[in-house]
Amino acid sequence: MNLDAHVGEFAARDWQTTEEGTVRVALVGLGGFARDHVLPALAGEAERAAAGDATGPTDRTSFCEVTALVSGSPEKAESVADRYDVGHTLSYDEFEEGEGVDNFDAVYIAGPNALHLDYARTAADHGKHVLCEKPIEASAERAREMVRVCDESGVTLMVGYRPQVEPAMRRLRGLIRDGVLGDPVAFHGWFTGHILDQGGPDQWRLDSDLAGGGALMDVGVYPLNAVRFLLGANPVAAQATTSAPDPEFEEIDEHVAFQLEFPEGETASCTASYRAQADDRLRIVGTEGQAALNPAFNSEIRPTLTLEIGDEEVTRTGPYVNEVAEEFDYFAHCVLTDTRPEPDGRDSVADMEAVEAIYESAETGRRVEVGDAGT
Repeated sequence: MNLDAHVGEFAARDWQTTEEGTVRVALVGLGGFARDHVLPALAGEAERAAAGDATGPTDRTSFCEVTALVSGSPEKAESVADRYDVGHTLSYDEFEEGEGVDNFDAVYIAGPNALHLDYARTAADHGKHVLCEKPIEASAERAREMVRVCDESGVTLMVGYRPQVEPAMRRLRGLIRDGVLGDPVAFHGWFTGHILDQGGPDQWRLDSDLAGGGALMDVGVYPLNAVRFLLGANPVAAQATTSAPDPEFEEIDEHVAFQLEFPEGETASCTASYRAQADDRLRIVGTEGQAALNPAFNSEIRPTLTLEIGDEEVTRTGPYVNEVAEEFDYFAHCVLTDTRPEPDGRDSVADMEAVEAIYESAETGRRVEVGDAGT
């Protein structure tokens, strides 16, 4: 078998069908991720920094631009607007009341998980498309409500699972669909890091009411979503354990390990941690071969895809990819072409139903069927 043929050109945008159009985006929330990753990606600065090039293009994205900022801090909003030449700033009250809505076509919702629905409802009421940061909300019930309000308003809803639009991840899904690995058997994925280094002990991610959970809700949902994406299937049952040995994490899960069962007998074993050596990768094993992606879930990566079939092995390291820029362009492209995003609201409802089964299993120590959590 010529394995090179299966990994060649895996960095191409297989979803792009048009070259024209622009979607104007308002950023709702100016927390660390929006300031440190989203705005630099859309301005092209993250790509230039990674390439060591200070003279790159002025706009990294092809189909969208930031035209408004929504923040509870006027000083922060004005400072960021000046830094990135954004023309309009709004308070949350002004956003809710509909001021300045002619200046943007869509919103990107960041900030605490438990507030996503409220901001999405406001955007949908104003006829604005919604790109919501993952996880979609703090519960499956609120996730379903977000899907409903966006459907009723006729606006596009996409959830920010960046890996679904990353070219190497999409090529890996193609290999699986083409049967190159045989029948999928097992998935292993993990995402770990030190959350306190990123935001300190007072950040909202450590507040169970605002976050809805801990390591699982923030980084564990990435391997969870990835295995569903790669297999094209939803889990039927979960078994899990969580722990929080350090006092900073008394309200949430510091570490989580979970196993998922799928309808055709495939299994997924995943781990996530808020206090462990930073790492993110996945491996999927089939009856005829296996493939690995490293890194798999971070926002600014140069992914390496390794494919093994029998005694043959091929490894390809793709070009630098800013997943945030890919995500925003994919979202804008879906809006412009009236295409339903793959990581849409219903996709994320399925994640939240699995999350609730994982948490119930960790609490009860038993196997929980997905969809039965809380019953």
